[in-house]
Amino acid sequence: MKLRIFTEPQQGATYDELLAVAQAAERLGFDAFFRSDHYMRIGPGDPGPGPTDAWVTLAALARETSTIRLGTLVTPVTFRLPGALAISVAQVDQMSGGRVELGLGTGWFDAEHTAYGIPFPPVGERFGRFEEQLEILTGLWTTPAGETFSFEGAHYRLADSPALPKPAQSPRPPIIIGGFGAKRTPRLAARFADEYNLPFHTLDDTELAYGRIRQACETEGRSQIVLSAAQTVAVGADDAEVARRAEAAGQDLAMLRASGLAGTPAEVVDKIGRFAELGAERIYLQVMDLSDLDHLELIAAEVLPHV
Repeated sequence: MKLRIFTEPQQGATYDELLAVAQAAERLGFDAFFRSDHYMRIGPGDPGPGPTDAWVTLAALARETSTIRLGTLVTPVTFRLPGALAISVAQVDQMSGGRVELGLGTGWFDAEHTAYGIPFPPVGERFGRFEEQLEILTGLWTTPAGETFSFEGAHYRLADSPALPKPAQSPRPPIIIGGFGAKRTPRLAARFADEYNLPFHTLDDTELAYGRIRQACETEGRSQIVLSAAQTVAVGADDAEVARRAEAAGQDLAMLRASGLAGTPAEVVDKIGRFAELGAERIYLQVMDLSDLDHLELIAAEVLPHV
């Protein structure tokens, strides 16, 4: 099992705070540093200091880290045109020496679109754009050098693109698709994704979702796909420390014990093991208090060696 650190900087974080978490995660031996891709705080609270752009952040971290993998969970297709996104991700992949992964999704938070003048079409159209963006991204990255790429869809048209720059990873950076959808999500994951991620669901839901993905992969003729989960984490040496970290994450402790990863290191190791039994190979640990680097130290010392 690989443990990855997952941050939500739209809830209030500067680039310097993200840098400190990413470098601590690298030093402590976590597999990856991921961040959300949002432009506005979700829920009530102080909106400051304001958003940081996900791919600008990852470009900077690519030059200030050396081994840890970097990615988004997830980039909405509404934020960026597919050709421009392909260029950005390929460039950051080059800048990192081939450590980038792209989580891609339809987008869901309509308020942030309204706040920053970003069109937010109905869900059916967003799924249509999602599928076309996946076709375009994979097409641009895998077009042989010296050849061009063209695409004609309902939402995007590319004509004789030089399909440059190329990412450092060959044939392309890994693509992550997530969500609990029963039909379209499994189909797209089986067709395009290297990894399927289920965020913030119970073990029973996870088992159900993984079954759908396995069936979709069988239909698509694929033998394997990486399965992962994202869970809010609050680990403490005792109940008081766990409660403090759950509160800092804005979570009710009893609910977080049931639906997330909360408790002593031994409790969290046990629950991660139950995800592993379902087939999960990676767990994204959603850490909400980015100033609490001691939390990462504890997880690295008491959880990471045992999973």
